[in-house]
Amino acid sequence: MEITFDTIINILSLLLGGGGGAFFTWRWLRKKAKAEATEAEASAAKELQDMYQQMIADAKTDREDRKAQNDELRQERDHYKQDRNDMRERMEKLAHSFMDWRLEADNDRSKMKMEIARLGRKVEMMRPFMCGDLKCKTRQLVTISEGGATDSADRQETPAGAEPMQGGRQRDIEPLNDI
Repeated sequence: MEITFDTIINILSLLLGGGGGAFFTWRWLRKKAKAEATEAEASAAKELQDMYQQMIADAKTDREDRKAQNDELRQERDHYKQDRNDMRERMEKLAHSFMDWRLEADNDRSKMKMEIARLGRKVEMMRPFMCGDLKCKTRQLVTISEGGATDSADRQETPAGAEPMQGGRQRDIEPLNDI
């Protein structure tokens, strides 16, 4: 077999035309696929970065919301603490005021009891000088009831010129300026 120049050119053309073209086409397709893969990776990385940025923004917003909510709760808590302290202070003032009033009332009551006892002793001392008949010159022992009625302890005849008890009934003691 003799290889001629035409045969060599035909073989080269076949290789270069068919096989060489296929090789360059294959290489071009490979570079194209590689570029598309790189572009897809870049796009995915960009989407991932956007997703991370969105997550960070959401977390930041959530953190700010929680911080604002915590601040509101602190303010509300401080308001309630202040109200509690004000109420406690008012209750302490009221308790002190009540205790002062009670002490004063007890002192007044003690003074009143002492004054009533003193007046009772005075009345008891005046008893021999009291008479149910205001015009009577001889003083008869009289019992004074709680209602103010008088009852003579010994019922003697009234002396001449003295007015008897009205109809034998008990009389109330008249004020001194009515004599």
